[in-house]
Amino acid sequence: MRGKQYLTREAHYRAVFKEGKTWVSDLAIMKTMPNSLTLSRYGFAVSRRIGKAVTRNTVKRRLREIVRLTRIQPGWDIVFIARPASASVRYATLEKAVRGLLSRAGLLAEEYEKACLSTN
Repeated sequence: MRGKQYLTREAHYRAVFKEGKTWVSDLAIMKTMPNSLTLSRYGFAVSRRIGKAVTRNTVKRRLREIVRLTRIQPGWDIVFIARPASASVRYATLEKAVRGLLSRAGLLAEEYEKACLSTN
């Protein structure tokens, strides 16, 4: 069973797709929606256009690891949608793209903390 930090129900994904805000890069699309929880939850969508099962699972593992190692603000539902180009890039390139999306959305915890400190 997955932890509480993952979106597990189709209804959660549907809500994020319908009401969430979207950020796009060459390698991934990120949809976000605030939730009323004290933690952020994540979901990953990797379609068959990415490649066969081994390739899709590799992309999902990489995305999960990037999110695990990145400090993100609590209180968000986030879905990452892999684009076909993500299957052929190195981990570091995918990591840079995901962090760029999170930064543009203002969801990186470091940036949030800096903004809070600068206003006080």
